[in-house]
Amino acid sequence: MKSVLFAALLFVGSAQAQQNFVAISSLPDAPSPHRFWSRENKTDFSILAGQITADAITTQHGLNEGFRESNPIIRPLVTRGAAGEAAASALGLGFGIGTAYLLHRTHHYKAERVATRSMLAVEGGFVANNLLRLY
Repeated sequence: MKSVLFAALLFVGSAQAQQNFVAISSLPDAPSPHRFWSRENKTDFSILAGQITADAITTQHGLNEGFRESNPIIRPLVTRGAAGEAAASALGLGFGIGTAYLLHRTHHYKAERVATRSMLAVEGGFVANNLLRLY
């Protein structure tokens, strides 16, 4: 009889301990998923689009002044006037966003930010180079 009573108390005590454990430490909320079109990415890609537009305008202005496009891959497009320049600009912006999206989908969030900021720096350098040569 003592062993039955001892077993019953042991089971009741362990059941009570399990209830307290669950009540004390609840599970934390799941982290929210990282979204691609966050405010940061919208801002970065808007700046990139503005820089690409400035690059397109200064490139066409330079071509009208007698300069030559130094990029051999883009040269066939930009020498076709505004339509070719628009196509080259759209390809450049699409490549930039596509690269960042690929990094995002493979969960390389830090590399996504580094790549986006690098694109901004490089494109800013292109615009600065065009402006220095023109003025």
